[in-house]
Amino acid sequence: MVTKNQIKLVASLQQKKYRSQHKLFVVEGAKTVTELLDAGFEPFKLFAEDSQNIKSLGPVEMVSKTVLKQMSSLVNPNGILGVFHIPDGRQIDTDDWTVALDTVRDPGNLGTIIRLCDWFGIRQLICSLDTVDCYNPKVLQATMGSIARVEIAYLDLPKFLNETMLPVYGTFMDGEAIYTKQLPPKGILVMGNEGNGISEEINAIIKERITIPQFGENTTESLNVATATAIFLNEIRRS
Repeated sequence: MVTKNQIKLVASLQQKKYRSQHKLFVVEGAKTVTELLDAGFEPFKLFAEDSQNIKSLGPVEMVSKTVLKQMSSLVNPNGILGVFHIPDGRQIDTDDWTVALDTVRDPGNLGTIIRLCDWFGIRQLICSLDTVDCYNPKVLQATMGSIARVEIAYLDLPKFLNETMLPVYGTFMDGEAIYTKQLPPKGILVMGNEGNGISEEINAIIKERITIPQFGENTTESLNVATATAIFLNEIRRS
């Protein structure tokens, strides 16, 4: 039987400070829970409503709909909730393209970018220390399970970019058009903040400036960062 302390612990993991304290995070839905298990993430606890068919998930604690709602971040919980250990960081791989995010704050944008990395086979995502937490429940919902297949590291981004041997490409409004740019087989693609773009500190490091050209005469002033990431990654893989 689930105790009040267990419910309190799971509910607290909606906040970053408690995720950091306990080194745990929560995902919801059979698809995401299954993909994390298949990817080798270590489960702490798995919970499901009595009515759910969860034989394939392994040991699961059955709970009532009321209890699951107390633990869930969703208005209408979808029946299965998993608590997983946050994995330790791995060594940064430089054998392919890497996406680096400079102060991306919106959970939906980060979740979508993680999903895009998965789609385009980008296995590594670097985040500045002030980018939104990838284990935020809204981020995890937006990844649709892709969090299981993309290695995410939070680090001092200026230091990383200064030390890397890979070419660094920054995305700006005044860069060279991505459609005509000759791109190498590997490098780092830097995407900036939703409102302010790439920070001045990162701007000073970047030598290669690229952009998505506008074609309309009276167009919006910029693209959503996740939408722009999709276009850039498509061109990287196409070339």
